[in-house]
Amino acid sequence: MKKVSNILTRKGNSVVAIDGSTTVLDALKLMSDKNIGSVVITEDGAYAGLLTERDYARKVILQGKSSLETQVREIMSTHFPRMIPENSVETCMHVMSENNIRYLPVFTKDDKMCGIVSISDVVTETILSHEETIEHLKSYIQS
Repeated sequence: MKKVSNILTRKGNSVVAIDGSTTVLDALKLMSDKNIGSVVITEDGAYAGLLTERDYARKVILQGKSSLETQVREIMSTHFPRMIPENSVETCMHVMSENNIRYLPVFTKDDKMCGIVSISDVVTETILSHEETIEHLKSYIQS
């Protein structure tokens, strides 16, 4: 069974993070430049939450706030379930489905952030796992 650690090994565990005082517009520019859908928000260097494209759409655009004046700490999501590298990909898929979310922060056992897993990462890892199984079955049948 594939684990979150497999995803982090494949994609890397670098995390794009910004301070909670950053304006929403600057955060969106960064997300666009990095081609990512979420960014980690920190307060005093520690994980505070995630800002997602969904946060922007629902908490800025629909509420008539200004992207130039609103700080990310005002609209970030703070209650994402936390994963550890030992969690299975299936666990991530279940948690994401149950909570209708697209991103999960990953923490070590000593509570240090070590990555972000997206729904795209989970789908990719599932496809790779299925392809690996198919190749094993082909080899078994041909031997």
